[in-house]
This record gives sequence, C-alpha cells and structure tokens, in this order.
Amino acid sequence: MTYEAEVQFKFDATFTPTYGSSSWTSDDFIPEEHYLITAPAADLNAKQYFKLFEKFLLCVGMDPVSIRSGAMSLVFNDWTREEDQRKVCSEYELTMDEDLEKKYQEFKERDAQWAKINAHYEKNFGSEPKIKGDNMPPWGHSDMEALADSANGVA
Repeated sequence: MTYEAEVQFKFDATFTPTYGSSSWTSDDFIPEEHYLITAPAADLNAKQYFKLFEKFLLCVGMDPVSIRSGAMSLVFNDWTREEDQRKVCSEYELTMDEDLEKKYQEFKERDAQWAKINAHYEKNFGSEPKIKGDNMPPWGHSDMEALADSANGVA
C-alpha cells in the first residue's frame, strides 16, 4: 500500500486602486499576487511543518520576529502545562522567569566557591604559579603538583 499526501499553503491577493487612479500609479502595491507553496506531506515531522509554515508566513509579508513570537506562544501560554513548558526550556537551554532567583543563588554560590579557591591559591602560592622548569609535564603544572611541591619544600 502506498500513501501519498501533499500539504498546500495558498495566498491570493488583489489590489484595487482608489477611484480615479490606476494600479500603475502606486508603486507600493502589486495589482495581483498569488502564492502556492506545496510539499509532500507523507514524511514531514512537526519541525518540518513549522519550517514550511514559516516560509509561507515570510512569503505573505510577516516579520520574522512576529513569526518566532507566534511559535513561542504555542508553548508559553496559560493553557500549556508547566511540565511541557519546562521540557521545551530544557531542550533549548532556556530559563523560566520563576527559576531566575534560584539560578542567581546558584551563581552567587559558585562565585563564592571560586573566590575561596582563588584566595587559597594566592595565600599558598602567590599570584603567579611556581613552575618546576624542566620537570613540568607537557600539559602544564597542576595545582595538585604545586601543592605537593610546596609541602616538600620545592620552589
């Protein structure tokens, strides 16, 4: 059994000039426009349908920002479950407004940990790391090696 399907987006428009003028006098409008966008629909997935619809909306003069806003409104509205919204946020690495305070606190905690590590490093090793010269491995002198060196009195 074979399955064939086609999806079509069609747009027809005509411009009627104001009384007493010709369509040739208005450069801003085309007297007639007809767009027909077709695609085989048998194997299209949801993202491909949206790409096809995006092309149609661009064709009829929609602004790309408005198109993206319309697509996002399908996910982020009062009728979509929060769980589904969070799945989309996770997939596209987005943060919901309700989660900003928690993210901020995580960043503050991480910054404090880095400050503590840096303070420990500067206290024990100074501002510049002490390098062992010829004995240094090709990937550099690690903090663990520097700590071992300082414990053994190696400069």
